[in-house]
Amino acid sequence: MVRDRKPPRSRARLLAVSVATLTIGGTALAELPGSTAGKPMGHDVSSYQRNVDWQGAKKKGARFVYVKATESHTYRNPYFGRQYEGARNAGLLRGAYHFALPNRSSGTAQAAHFVGNGGGWRADDWTLPPALDVEHNPYDKKKKCYGLSKTEMVGWIKAFSNEVNRRTGRRPVIYTTTGWWNDCTGGSRAFGANHPLWLARYNASAGALPAGWTYWTFWQHDDSGTFPGDQNLFNGSMTGLRKFANAEG
Repeated sequence: MVRDRKPPRSRARLLAVSVATLTIGGTALAELPGSTAGKPMGHDVSSYQRNVDWQGAKKKGARFVYVKATESHTYRNPYFGRQYEGARNAGLLRGAYHFALPNRSSGTAQAAHFVGNGGGWRADDWTLPPALDVEHNPYDKKKKCYGLSKTEMVGWIKAFSNEVNRRTGRRPVIYTTTGWWNDCTGGSRAFGANHPLWLARYNASAGALPAGWTYWTFWQHDDSGTFPGDQNLFNGSMTGLRKFANAEG
């Protein structure tokens, strides 16, 4: 996921997505993996992208975006408002995400901070459900699970989800990698039934999913490309994406 300072990626790419190009409406785009052709394309951004050319992204094919709102229980993206509303004004579906730091404060506290600073939701045809970004600790590589036990991590995520659900009526989308999830939650199957999966895997296929999920809803397949920030796909049609935004499917 894009953080506010663009660090070198610690996750190695096992196989790069093809860089061959095709033309849609006169715009050259990176070729998508064959099984995902035709699915709505999108991206995610943070304050690192600052002032995004939203109309330009839409012309190139973007249909949705997730914008970083918060991190831990104190940080707020200073560009969030203009990014979030700019995406909506350009005609993109948009949602907010929270970068979790489970060693800093409780899941309940971070969820309250998130929802109070952009992580809300309403069924208005344009707002995607809130998302929780939980992955390797970017600030201490020796503690990739933030110093929490597997049981403690599962409890932290449950607390975050319960508070978001209490405040918004939606369970959060969970952004993670298969390796982190299986390592740091012990392969918990407690979330797959009612938390959409946003899978991070920079490869030509989505590959093995984290324990508990049988399909991905969003797939972050590259950290650079046609659109500002990371490149994503929705696992369905544009109609399906709008239904998903409105909690209708």
